[in-house]
Amino acid sequence: MNAAGFVADADRGRVLAALRRQLASVSQRSPFYASLFAEHGVGPSALETLDDLRRFPFTTKDMLRRSQAQDPPLGAHAAVPLADVVRVHSSTGTTGTPSWVGVTAADTRAWTEMTTAALRTQGLVREDVLVHGAGLTMFVGGLPVRDAVENIGATMIPIGTGASEKAVLALESFQVTALHSTPSYARYLAEYLRERGRDPREFGVRKVIVGGEPGGGEPAFRDYIEREWGARVTEGLGNADMAPILFAEPPGAAGMRLTGGAHVHVELIDPDTGEPVAAEPGARGELVYTALDRQCCPLVRFRTRDRVHVTGTDTDGAPLIRCVGRTDDMLIVLGVNVFPAAVRDLVQTLHPRTSGAMQVVLDTPGPRVEPPLRLDVEWGSEDGDRAALRHQLESLIRNRLSVPARVNLVPPGSLERSEMKTRLTRVGG
Repeated sequence: MNAAGFVADADRGRVLAALRRQLASVSQRSPFYASLFAEHGVGPSALETLDDLRRFPFTTKDMLRRSQAQDPPLGAHAAVPLADVVRVHSSTGTTGTPSWVGVTAADTRAWTEMTTAALRTQGLVREDVLVHGAGLTMFVGGLPVRDAVENIGATMIPIGTGASEKAVLALESFQVTALHSTPSYARYLAEYLRERGRDPREFGVRKVIVGGEPGGGEPAFRDYIEREWGARVTEGLGNADMAPILFAEPPGAAGMRLTGGAHVHVELIDPDTGEPVAAEPGARGELVYTALDRQCCPLVRFRTRDRVHVTGTDTDGAPLIRCVGRTDDMLIVLGVNVFPAAVRDLVQTLHPRTSGAMQVVLDTPGPRVEPPLRLDVEWGSEDGDRAALRHQLESLIRNRLSVPARVNLVPPGSLERSEMKTRLTRVGG
């Protein structure tokens, strides 16, 4: 195996040269990395080929949190003084304390370039009118996406979150062609319209661009969103600590391709051993990112905790991926790894007998779960034999995920809905 990751043969020389420059700069400017590299006995001279990157240590989220706690506000890994930082974002994530992410003027230009490439890959064009239904404050999917949409020249209506009534007004007032949001909000807004007697399809939205959480690639969940809106769904994947969108899905493709490769080197590793995994169709692993030209927070071999499946290749041979979940979210039942997003997709396959909404109920925080896997599932709008529905759900989970389950059916609308990221697990109850 090698550490070349997602690099095309024609780009290997460029990426190697950029990595050498970046590692030399990081070693000089970041006390965090100077110490980490010295501890592991490596330095810029150790990188003779891309495969040599595996000799360098990983960076983890916990390491970044400790760095900021010891050297606030941005941490010893920031590598530039605060005076050079033009904007600060916050990585929200699904677990842990939020951490600060600073960007310089050059970093923001790189982010705009990467996000522009991603949105163009997903089919956004100058003629589009886009409702932006994601956070506009410190969320990396907010202001950087605005910059990219303006760079493309499309019309952006920045609704943000917590303002669905304004989203409806925008849909009524403009010929909206595109919605950008989390998968959760795309569903939430469709339900919001249905509750008010409106059909989401009447507004003529043709493109639903989602990211920020798993879900956009789940077949049943995606089919539901596409039917509700009468629009195609494309998915993007990014990371708050590295870049807003790094992978994006071309319309009609079987997954997302790397669109941020000009600024970020990507590896695929075995999440248990840390060893490289070839990015070939059928491969599974965890994404690892190294910045090629980042000034503030220039991370080296950052473990994203995003678990992905290489679904195939694009027309030019580039790997295509789907994100199956995050290590933070993964549950272990009888030795089997279970991602809540995969459970949700199975529940969604029985819509409209279920509403599609579910939550895994844990006695104690994961990842280990004493069997059976307990979950609350909303029954749907159709009347029917609920005992049969419960049995079918439990059988479906057992047969597809190889774990026993106990389903508790609850009324429609009783489980949490979110305009950002929907929580698929809860402790207690």
